[in-house]
Amino acid sequence: MPGIENTTPGADFLRSLGFPTLDVHETFTHFDFTTPGRRVLVIGPMGSGKTEFAARIWRDAAVARKKSDAIRALTSTGTIDRRRVFFIRSEIDGGRFTEYPEDAMAYRSGYIRCGDDIARIHDSFGFEEVLRDNPDVGTYIIDEASFFDERLAYVARNTAIEKGCMFVFPTLILNFRREFFNSTARLMLDIATDVIPLTAYCEHPDCMASAFYTYRYYQIGEDECPALYFDPLIVVGGDKVKNSSLEPNYAARCEQHHFLPGKEYTFFTLKPLGEDAGRGNPEPLVRELAALNEAPERSLLYENLLRRYGSDEDASIYMNAIKPGHIAEKALSYLFCEQNLLGEALLVKIVSDLQLDTAYLEKVLSENRHPVSFSQPYLL
Repeated sequence: MPGIENTTPGADFLRSLGFPTLDVHETFTHFDFTTPGRRVLVIGPMGSGKTEFAARIWRDAAVARKKSDAIRALTSTGTIDRRRVFFIRSEIDGGRFTEYPEDAMAYRSGYIRCGDDIARIHDSFGFEEVLRDNPDVGTYIIDEASFFDERLAYVARNTAIEKGCMFVFPTLILNFRREFFNSTARLMLDIATDVIPLTAYCEHPDCMASAFYTYRYYQIGEDECPALYFDPLIVVGGDKVKNSSLEPNYAARCEQHHFLPGKEYTFFTLKPLGEDAGRGNPEPLVRELAALNEAPERSLLYENLLRRYGSDEDASIYMNAIKPGHIAEKALSYLFCEQNLLGEALLVKIVSDLQLDTAYLEKVLSENRHPVSFSQPYLL
């Protein structure tokens, strides 16, 4: 009988028990707290279990702390002990898991309580304060690190090298557009020593494939309405499915069932209109925004979607993308926040002239780190 070909430690163990040839997968081991300076990226789509993986690290640390002083010598560098774990979340992520305790490291299937070893921060400077206030902590779990400024990546790298601390980053690397989430996500890959990729089942009801992507959609009645490519990059919300034209839902999807309408329109139409407006000719952009706001079926966006997806077998889902509304506000947010094509004064004037939803825009712009007050008068 042929032997087990896999050469992992798990395969060696099974071979010693007399198992025949079979597929042996990598052992799902306890977490290693002995190696100093690691920067561990835990990546995958929403719902793949990134924070749950971090909770497992927390539980492993609790077991490791019960070991003898001989083990402490292995897990420590100077005053820090990597078995001491601290959990950090973003302040803007407060809308998730509101039903759980304030000190919870929460995930979709449960939570563990962190006691005093938890903090919410706004940026990398808040991160530095946590590091200063906890000189004995050796492992920091920073949830959704891509929500923070780029500087955080280098603060973590320098601290890891200088003090031997370990940093674990359960985070999205790709956004709902299947692109790098932002420049922070790129830097996280640059400074990482380990990457642990996780997948999920594709959440499409007719599919069992592995999902690598996070899909954003709005549920309006019975209609699944995929987010347009220029939907705001960051939209803060909870993890419960919502039937709303304002608050999106997220799902893990495979490539086949990850619908992303409007990318061609964004680069062929919307961005050139924004560039023209930034050069002093805003009228064509304003006409398109007015159509998006009042009658999307008369817009260049609708024309593009119909031409691009009209004969597709999933055409109805793609065309549902115009149903959620606030399309003009989303287009302006994209041009202002991500492309920097519009000045603040021009933005405010267009919003005022078209009587767009200022409350929605203020929320979106603030979440995307470009706060604007529409009560402030501007002169062009």
